[in-house]
Amino acid sequence: MNRCTWCGDDPLYVKYHDEEWGKPVHDDRVHFEFLVLESAQAGLSWITILRRREAYKEAFASFDPIEVAKFTEDDVERLMLNAGIIRNRRKIEAAIGNAKVFLEIQKEYGSFDVYLWAFVDGEVVKGSFEATSDLPAKTALSEKVSKDLKKRGMKFLGPVIMYAHLQAVGVVNDHLLSCDFR
Repeated sequence: MNRCTWCGDDPLYVKYHDEEWGKPVHDDRVHFEFLVLESAQAGLSWITILRRREAYKEAFASFDPIEVAKFTEDDVERLMLNAGIIRNRRKIEAAIGNAKVFLEIQKEYGSFDVYLWAFVDGEVVKGSFEATSDLPAKTALSEKVSKDLKKRGMKFLGPVIMYAHLQAVGVVNDHLLSCDFR
């Protein structure tokens, strides 16, 4: 099968590409999971985070934003000792703070899903790229979403990370034109 070249042949990466990346998500818990994972990725490769995904799931209450929003300084200290995740205090604290903002967005819009998809009027943005090297690092859309989330208080979700998030949850479908999963 033809795949986007970025996933290479690592089985975990291939599975992620084939089963998740670019498929529209309408589940708030999955949105929150990817917000936590994408913000943890800042400065790192995505495969590094994928390999730690299960540890993140366990460490962050199965990505339940209600539970994560309740985390205290004791939880931050506990997470700083967890070798299964990226032990960066600022990223851990951002995940907890972002959970609180996530809940505020849910309250305002009914769901995070409604909030996010409103940026594209509910329609998937389809890229038309021939090569991985053609993919942008960020777009006007990712800048707009990031700016709004930052204004609301979210951290570690700049326009580059937000673009990766939009791709991950299928708001943007950037499978290459040659990819059978397009």
